[in-house]
Amino acid sequence: MAIKPRVFVTVRNTKRPQHAKSPYIDGCFEAMGVMGSVYINSQIPSSSGLGSSAAVTVATLSAINDEFSLHKSREEVANMAFEIEKKVQKGRASPTDTTVSMYGGIVLITGGSRRRLPPQNMHIVVGDSLISHSTAKMVELVGEEKKKHPGIIDPILDAIEGVTLSAIHYLDNPKELGRYMNMNHALLEALGAGHPQLSKIVLASRAAGAFGAKITGAGGGGSMIALCPRQLKQRVANAIEVCEARAIITGIDTEGARKEKNV
Repeated sequence: MAIKPRVFVTVRNTKRPQHAKSPYIDGCFEAMGVMGSVYINSQIPSSSGLGSSAAVTVATLSAINDEFSLHKSREEVANMAFEIEKKVQKGRASPTDTTVSMYGGIVLITGGSRRRLPPQNMHIVVGDSLISHSTAKMVELVGEEKKKHPGIIDPILDAIEGVTLSAIHYLDNPKELGRYMNMNHALLEALGAGHPQLSKIVLASRAAGAFGAKITGAGGGGSMIALCPRQLKQRVANAIEVCEARAIITGIDTEGARKEKNV
């Protein structure tokens, strides 16, 4: 799902384009077949499990599309963004982050299908452990464990899918959804995606009154997400910050990529 912090990208068709020094941004200009200068202002910390690379890629492609009047549809831009992420991450990217960055809201991705789920008013606190991680490395680590212990890892992956498919029936019931989040977190730890600091802030969030809390992203560092009663958001955020992590009080963004006014 998409959360409210945003990445702001401005693209200009200039005679002397500035090199961005990012494989994602270079990939965007290459995919669109143009050259230009790009300026980025991000509210999303990078390497934190919050999909910052997908948000940057979708926003950059959207800005190029607008600046150069290329008339690409939202679906075309979302597909391009996924292909760029896949190339940069050596085939290990998922279409999840690029899809929700483009469309906003909650999206269920199973195999090749993408289905938007009804938007909900969720009260969310993100805890950034401030420990950077590599999605590619974490995916590789799980892949290696899968090869070594298929009889253990495959059932865990099946259970994660089962938890997700059950949880989507309780999006309007935060207490029950929180229970599924806790189950999912335990399965991710069993998979090897945990980190002591993440465990600490997940447990602190639950102790402060969150309905549920779990790793978000690839794990091994990065962030966790807590679903909270509205009146306890600040208390959960304080509990996360006591653990020397960064708390972001947020909610679901239902709009996705958009052109900002007055820029």
